[in-house]
Amino acid sequence: MRLKLSSVLLSSLSLLGGACIVEAPGGASPEERRAATVTQVPPLSLRNGANLGGKVELVGATVQPGRIAPGDQAKVTLYFKVLQPIEDDYLVFVHVEDPEGRMERMNVDHKPAGGMYATSQWKPGETVKDEFNIALPSGASPRSLNIWLGLWEPRSDTRLKLTNPDAVRNDGRDRILLGQVPVAR
Repeated sequence: MRLKLSSVLLSSLSLLGGACIVEAPGGASPEERRAATVTQVPPLSLRNGANLGGKVELVGATVQPGRIAPGDQAKVTLYFKVLQPIEDDYLVFVHVEDPEGRMERMNVDHKPAGGMYATSQWKPGETVKDEFNIALPSGASPRSLNIWLGLWEPRSDTRLKLTNPDAVRNDGRDRILLGQVPVAR
């Protein structure tokens, strides 16, 4: 039986053309390394669907880069689809917090579209792009950042009501959790 097994193994090896196992070299070539690495984390694409007052839908957003390091900043781009005319001029309120609540909240409230296109001028059917930056202080050490936002009218100090709270992550106070951005170590 032993002789039969070894002859089967030898005939199998001859079918492979005398193949032998050779270990791979210890490291990747420069070309392989370039193909397997990136110089920047790609954008973090976030879908949302929050409906604000039946007037605006936050369709989605991107965060570029998709990971932020202490001392750096990331560009956030929001996409609002206009559903109905808006009578008032709202600001985009943005709260950046760490999930554990150890870091002081950063407020990045601003006029939408760089202040060039007030919400009272938005037309149904349009998709409005809004861009802003978030910066992580050099000494900060959270593992990630939560980006909360919504639309806020400063004269009356009211937020545009979230009409589909069961469909999106929110805090119950018309504040939408856009997403969580990882922090680079």
